[in-house]
Amino acid sequence: MTDQAAPTAPADTDRWIRRYHPQPDAPVRLVCLPHAGGSASFYFSMSRALAGTAEVLAVQYPGRQDRLKEPPLETVPQLADAVYAALLPWADRPLAFFGHSMGAIVAFETARRLEREKGLVAPALFASGRRAPATRRAETVHERDDAGLVAELRKLSGTNAQLLADSEIMRMVLPAIRADYRAIETYVRPPGPGLRCPLHVLTGDADPKVTEAEAEAWREETEGPFDLRVFPGGHFYLTEHQEAVTATVAATLRSAPA
Repeated sequence: MTDQAAPTAPADTDRWIRRYHPQPDAPVRLVCLPHAGGSASFYFSMSRALAGTAEVLAVQYPGRQDRLKEPPLETVPQLADAVYAALLPWADRPLAFFGHSMGAIVAFETARRLEREKGLVAPALFASGRRAPATRRAETVHERDDAGLVAELRKLSGTNAQLLADSEIMRMVLPAIRADYRAIETYVRPPGPGLRCPLHVLTGDADPKVTEAEAEAWREETEGPFDLRVFPGGHFYLTEHQEAVTATVAATLRSAPA
């Protein structure tokens, strides 16, 4: 079986999914969803490290990189609906999820749709750097001017400093970043059941966006097993502890039931 044996996918699916290291014989696929302002390439290193364990399907939201000219989506339900549709051709293998920050909520809502509409229960969902869906904070970053938005990105230390200093590049990418912040800051968990899959929550002990209690509250969102792992670091703790995070994901996926 070769890379060309990937599922037949409509063009719309091809826009959403990036396979940096195809693993056509992998027993599980890991769907990786980026943070607000992030892109699929954020997961390139994880994709490479998981080769032999899982095939990584990195999601590319519109409005950035090779989708720069497409209008960004501005609500989590819109994002989850689109990702759900894009994943259907890949559901011939078990689909696990890893989402960081906004991506954790998009992963949660996409996994809910797969359970509800197709009866597909993920072997694992990793929610990183995000408080539980039912927790609420008043956040209005998306209402700030451009300078305020850039200041928030700089504070979280998740964006390259040279990129932040390039006014031309920032002019092109800020609309998508603002749309992402609008999506996650206006998100309200819809009513209905949570998940049945194992739920693994990862967070940094100095993350200004998530307290340990807010991370622990994810426990209420699954009927399956739950665990919480706290790493040293802030909102982007996973860039500092990439090897440990990837090892945790790999070990969990290898031990997941078929």
